[in-house]
This record gives sequence, C-alpha cells and structure tokens, in this order.
Amino acid sequence: MDGRTEGLGAARRATPAWAAMGALALLAGLGASSLAQAPAASAPAAARALTVALPGMPAVPDAANLYSEAAAGRFSDAVRGDLERIYVPNLRSSDVYVIDPQALKVVDRFKVGIGPQHIVPAWDLRTLWVTNNAEGRSDGSLTPIDPTTGKPGKAVMVDDPYNMYFTPDGKSAIVVAEARKRLDFRDPKTMAMQYAIDVPGCPGVNHADFAIDGRYVIFTCEFTGSLVKIDLVEHKVLGYLKLSMPSTRFKEEKAPRGAPGKAWEPGPTEVCSIERGMPQDIRSSPDGRRFYIADMNADGVHIVDGASFTKVGFIPTGVGAHGLYPSRDGRQLYVANRGSHKIHGPKNGDGSVSVIDFASEKVVARWGVPGGGSPDMGNVSADGKFLWLAARYDDVVYRFDTASGEVRQVKVGAEPHGLTVWPQPGRYSLGHTGNLR
Repeated sequence: MDGRTEGLGAARRATPAWAAMGALALLAGLGASSLAQAPAASAPAAARALTVALPGMPAVPDAANLYSEAAAGRFSDAVRGDLERIYVPNLRSSDVYVIDPQALKVVDRFKVGIGPQHIVPAWDLRTLWVTNNAEGRSDGSLTPIDPTTGKPGKAVMVDDPYNMYFTPDGKSAIVVAEARKRLDFRDPKTMAMQYAIDVPGCPGVNHADFAIDGRYVIFTCEFTGSLVKIDLVEHKVLGYLKLSMPSTRFKEEKAPRGAPGKAWEPGPTEVCSIERGMPQDIRSSPDGRRFYIADMNADGVHIVDGASFTKVGFIPTGVGAHGLYPSRDGRQLYVANRGSHKIHGPKNGDGSVSVIDFASEKVVARWGVPGGGSPDMGNVSADGKFLWLAARYDDVVYRFDTASGEVRQVKVGAEPHGLTVWPQPGRYSLGHTGNLR
C-alpha cells in the first residue's frame, strides 16, 4: 500500500472498533464525581475503571474529549489577573521577547539562561518556566516568570532541561534531560530531584503526551525515529516503538505556494529513501485512544494506538512536520510544518500549517506562509481565533488566523523556539508550551 495513504485507510477501517469499545474504556481515568456523566456500565466494570486512574489526578469530565476543560472561556481562577502576553524564547540570543497580542508588538525583553528552548506553564498555572538547556554544557537552568507581572525571577540550576512536563497528579515536574537520555522527576516548585528514569533506547528524548487516565506517558525519540512508553505508576519503561516510514515524502523546495488566506496544497513528492524518522511533537486524540506524532523526516503525522502501542496509520501534512496543537473545541489538530528536513534549515523555506479533522483523520485545510517561512512551536490563543507559532529559521513569530489562514508576523530574537500563549483556559498544565486539561 502507498505509504502516503495507508493512514487514511487504516483510520476508516479502525473507526467501527472505536465505537464498539465498551463503557470500561470510556470510564478509564474518570473520578467519582464524573461517574454519573458517563455511559451506563455494570458495577464491576465501573469499579475496575475507577481503579486504573492515576491517584490524585483531576477527574476527566468528558471521556470523549479530554480537551473539554481547555475550551475557550474556561479559565481557572488561578490565572485571574495574569497579563495577556506571548512569551518567546530565543535559542541563539538566550533571551525572551514578550509580545502584546492585541498590539502585535514586542513590549519587553530580558536575558535568561543559556539556550532557552521552551516556555512551560507549571501544573498549578502560577509560574511560566523557561527551559535553558545549555546544550553541550553543564550549567542548564530554569528561569521562572511571574505571569501577573511578566517579569523573570531567579534561575534554578537544573541539569539539561531541554523540555519539561508535569505528571497528571501534579506531584512531579518531568525535566527532559535530552542529552542524558534521562527523565528527571523533580519537585514541581523547588525542582529538587525526586527520582530519575533512564531511557537508553531513546536518544533525543523530546516531547510527550499522557494517557487519558494518567497511567502512562509516551515520549518521542528524535534521533532513533521511535517512541518510548513510560509507566507512571510503577515508574518504569514499558517499551519502545520504531516508527515505519512512508514510501514517499514531499520534496524540499524553497519557494512556497499559495497566498494569504488561501488553501495551500503540498508540492511534488519523492521516494522516501530515509529509513529513520525524526519524531517531534505528540498529542492525544480527544478520546485518548490514539496518539498523533509529527515527524520531520516523514513529512506527516504517525497514528499510534495507545493501549497496544502499535502504529495504525499515517497522515501526510507538509515538509518537516513538527508542532501539534488541538483547536479549542477539540475538533481539529493544527500541524506546524517547519519547511525543511534539516535541524538547521534555510530561511524562507516551504513552511506551512495543515489542519487535521480528528474525526475523519483527514487534512481539511493548509495554510502557507507568504514569502516562505518555518512554523515551529507555539499554541492557540485563549479564544481559539489565532494560532501563534515561532519561526525557527526566520527570527519572527507568526499569528495565523484559524478561520482564514491569514498570517501576521512580529520580529523577535535569534532562533525563536517553543513560545507560549498566556493565559490559556484549563484546570492544570501537563507542560510543554501549554498542554492544558
């Protein structure tokens, strides 16, 4: 079967199986307060469902949409009074630019540690952490930002913090020590070490997302084209999954196609001679059963069944698929295609955004960057009207209109990476640039 269409066929074949799953699967991860809202189940089945959730994790009110509490307008009281800002870490200039999204201009900037990669909202939503991983050095750090003032605090020295997540129960920060092939579980406030899990089979351990019931997390392994699944109850590696490559991928062309606000179509393809992928961001389906993994070498999104930990499909999206962001209503997934297969790509490349419909697992829209560009990491505005993305190779930030695809730009520092939009709706943060639930 053609590698560029296998995912759509697999998705169609798998859909009846989703509907056939019983109430036990739907109830996994629900707290007692949510039980009455779920489909009917026998008493033994309901009891089993309640025992599989990670203790201490907030209940899942809607088992069909784990993003329901991050919908537009559903702000926590914890973010009341926080400044409306876009925080942009600039990797090469080791600083953070602060953008006023209403004025579309930079209103502040400040120095942080060496090599800031991502800006990560804390589990309790009260701190934004800048992960300064100081690649190749031993003086990595985390810089806290107070979201009520937009100002940085005193940095905490932490080894190799490329990225950071939080366990669903809020008991631990997970510092992704990429160069060490290790996940460091730390106190979420003081960052004191609690314990570590080595992932020797995961060079380039990178991005993550969590099971709907909080019992496991899946991380991407950038340099082996694979994934690793971690048991958060037993604190151990459950296994690795090598991601197969499609038969073809898109040609990397500098000149983009399309115009502002117009649907963009991908260009010509070539035989994919690369045997190993470069998986980046990962996000769960709304019902928690599937995970979508952006792959820069495959130019699309792998689909993996979470329970069986097997690949079940693939969706081609664009050159250098990289960042993944669900829409505020949980119906669509925005894919940032960085426009290059290289870690350090050219300026004005063939970057774009593809929009995937979760229900059909089909691309329903594509937005190009006029003049070329490199959409990377970011997030959706609180009202869902805009998608903010750093342009990794072009030293700007993009604001895509999610209704039309029209793009606005703001100049920032050198090599912007994992920006965050703040405040965001949601009860708690699982980390990265704002994976809220």
